[in-house]
Amino acid sequence: MGRAGLLDLEKHFAFYGAYHSNPINILIHTFFVWPILFTTLVILYFTPALFNSPSGFDEPFVLNIGFVFTVIYSLFYVFLDKKAGSLAALLCFLCWVGASVVASHLGFSLAWRVVLAAQLFCWTGQFIGHGVFEKRAPALLDNLVQAFLMAPFFVLLEVLQTVFGYEPYPGFRARVESKIEAEIKEWQDKKQKKIS
Repeated sequence: MGRAGLLDLEKHFAFYGAYHSNPINILIHTFFVWPILFTTLVILYFTPALFNSPSGFDEPFVLNIGFVFTVIYSLFYVFLDKKAGSLAALLCFLCWVGASVVASHLGFSLAWRVVLAAQLFCWTGQFIGHGVFEKRAPALLDNLVQAFLMAPFFVLLEVLQTVFGYEPYPGFRARVESKIEAEIKEWQDKKQKKIS
């Protein structure tokens, strides 16, 4: 069942889900969140190595901030849910490998332009999703760390639930949906009080 604190998947999923209840907004995020992670890893490729790589393990794979970022995300996802978290961790490492290869081929002078264009496109799409379809500000305005950390895992879980009916444990979906409804109602009540 659910865990407490930092590893409380229900709490994290309900928080993020309360900002992403519109199906079109969820679809937009499904297509744009992982490219944001990927292009972030492309630009982080150019950060300095944290320590010397073992012999034979060199370019394009640099053990730098991008690698640390990947490890943190991966471990967090595995601790949240072993099955879906392991898939998310694999996707994170595939993104790191792919981003490293792309960045090493592009070089910094071209990579930052590609990253900037991709980030602007993806973030614009998400803000349109929130403004036009969700009609609610993004989660990152209320909890920046939680929003950035949960976004890739949230969209992966959404896809796994929608396509395969996956639940981390029986009753997860129903419990989370009731928490999401409660959070949305609380937000709507606060919004109504501000208007009146």
